[in-house]
Amino acid sequence: MALVKRSLSLHGHRTSLALEPEFWEVVDAHAEQEKQSLASLIAEIDDNRDTDDPLSSAVRVWALRKVRSFAVEF
Repeated sequence: MALVKRSLSLHGHRTSLALEPEFWEVVDAHAEQEKQSLASLIAEIDDNRDTDDPLSSAVRVWALRKVRSFAVEF
């Protein structure tokens, strides 16, 4: 599966993040629902991750948790 790479500003510097399209769908949907920019959502995830974990992994885990919490509600 091909990764989709996006560039954004994170804490004042440009960076890029590559994720599978399915993970981007979860991230984008949450940002839209919360009326939040992609950069601010990724910054929140970045601020709360273990510094030993890659950002891409932290975003994937965050997205998985969002989907799982949504599934539990039903």
